[in-house]
Amino acid sequence: MAIFEQAANHGLMSLVTSSALIKVVTFFIVWVALWLPLAIPIAKLLKWHPLKPLAAEQKLPLLAALYLIAPLILWGASWVEGVSFSNYGLDWKLPILSSLGQGLGLGVLSLIIVFMGEWLLGWIEWHHQNWQRLGKVLLPVLFLGLWIGVTEELVFRGLLLNELQQDYSVWVAAAISSVIFALLHLIWEQQNTLPQLPGLWFMGMVLVLARWVDGGSLGLAWGLHAGWIWGLTCLDSAELISYTGKGPIWMTGLGENPLAGVAGFLCLLGVGALLLFLLPDASWDFRFWMKNLSLLSLM
Repeated sequence: MAIFEQAANHGLMSLVTSSALIKVVTFFIVWVALWLPLAIPIAKLLKWHPLKPLAAEQKLPLLAALYLIAPLILWGASWVEGVSFSNYGLDWKLPILSSLGQGLGLGVLSLIIVFMGEWLLGWIEWHHQNWQRLGKVLLPVLFLGLWIGVTEELVFRGLLLNELQQDYSVWVAAAISSVIFALLHLIWEQQNTLPQLPGLWFMGMVLVLARWVDGGSLGLAWGLHAGWIWGLTCLDSAELISYTGKGPIWMTGLGENPLAGVAGFLCLLGVGALLLFLLPDASWDFRFWMKNLSLLSLM
């Protein structure tokens, strides 16, 4: 027994002193290893094969199983590192709830501006007869968005960003964590996700910026993330809009996915600009921002 304890302690010490990328890879391997015993029977029950497209009703149970064990994996990672969730940017004090509300409102408002603009241009049409459907999905989708948002922010803008900053500059760490964030969306669906990868990466960068602006707290990033999920899923579930085909695909997005078009980029760009220049807590030096942005573009 002592031999196993010694080996375990040695393994943990090796992990603690490993490079950031080794820690990140280990984290995801452990997460998937614990998820598979749940995912395999769920996939069989839903009659889903990994090589086949994943329907929405199949994705949700698999996603729920994955995210239900996320707190356990995150707690294990924080225990190994000797830190708490507050180091990752999550505590349950009043300021984080205030930031959460601000982010939620900003996320929804940004979507309203984009879709109203597309409606004025004649690119989408609203189905007012479906408004009554919105009431049925509003709260369930909000809770879903908050759950997915806090889980993904803890993982990608919390743990991953913290670990990567131990070996890399903040800009490189942000870029790497956003690449991982984008690529892992391919697990669920490949064909529709591939055109969204640049948009998902940019979304990750904006959410990193939200954490920095919020003084290291995940509240604002969590709210933004949840707001975007809430708004887009409600529109889709209630079938409130449809595309007229008059708008160029490169603007509206391939496959009617905003993140696969310029409209999605403009939405994220607008939110990023607002975070930088309009929020009262954003104590940024513009010259410092541009200097580091220039360095990043040369890498």
